[in-house]
Amino acid sequence: MKNKRYSVLMSVYYKEKPIYLKESLESMLNQTIKPDEIVLVKDGPLTNELEQVINNYVHNSRLKVISIEKNVGLGRALNIGLENCSNEIIARMDTDDIAILDRCEKQLKILETNKEISVVGSGITEFIINPDNIIAYKEVKSTNGEIIKNMKFRNPINHPSVMFKKKDVMDVGGYKHFELNEDYFLWIRMSRKGYKFYNINEPLVKMRITNETYLRRGGIKYFKTQKKLFDYMLKNRMINIFEYLFNNCIRFILRVLIPNNIRKIIYLKILRKGKVNIVT
Repeated sequence: MKNKRYSVLMSVYYKEKPIYLKESLESMLNQTIKPDEIVLVKDGPLTNELEQVINNYVHNSRLKVISIEKNVGLGRALNIGLENCSNEIIARMDTDDIAILDRCEKQLKILETNKEISVVGSGITEFIINPDNIIAYKEVKSTNGEIIKNMKFRNPINHPSVMFKKKDVMDVGGYKHFELNEDYFLWIRMSRKGYKFYNINEPLVKMRITNETYLRRGGIKYFKTQKKLFDYMLKNRMINIFEYLFNNCIRFILRVLIPNNIRKIIYLKILRKGKVNIVT
């Protein structure tokens, strides 16, 4: 296991905060089993401050920087990064989150002992400002059967926590542009081809959130893009008409009808295990 090679796939754009990027990179560089490369995609022009953070790591031979002239969005940027990853095993990481130091070691063990698994994710904790200020914990279903069943109704995999096999992801066409749901769409396409999933039901990634997180999870735009996912699932007989109607009714209420403060309570008290008060 100590010699297991893997790549880390990350994408950064101009709105990211430099200190967040630094903390995220450090959490991956200091893994108990270290990656032999980190592929960082610059999705369009960055601020001088972000460029300075990246320049501070240029001496590190493990960092491979891919520059895109203009912002193309997360799905397209990740697909470019995916093609530039040298290893068969790839760990995804967001540039504002923090990985627990043995995250990748635990995921590598799952892939090593369960050859049929293509994607392994984990639970996450959500924090405000300080990584120790944990306000919520998102549990996950562990087995492939539970994950596929859960996939009919919601995204069962925490994207910033995943480690996957490159060839299996590439086999379904890699990441596709699907605004706000690039990862969910990828898991759906992989499940159609029979690829298997697993989740480690413990928090291996600390995810940074603010009140704006709940604003982004609301609105007619979010509802419409998720409806497209359910249209695809219904067309391909992954869900039946009753599940389709149920999904869209719930999403319309949650994304469009209820105010942001109520949405926050629902996320924290029903969809997460956590507190309600959030300060920024």
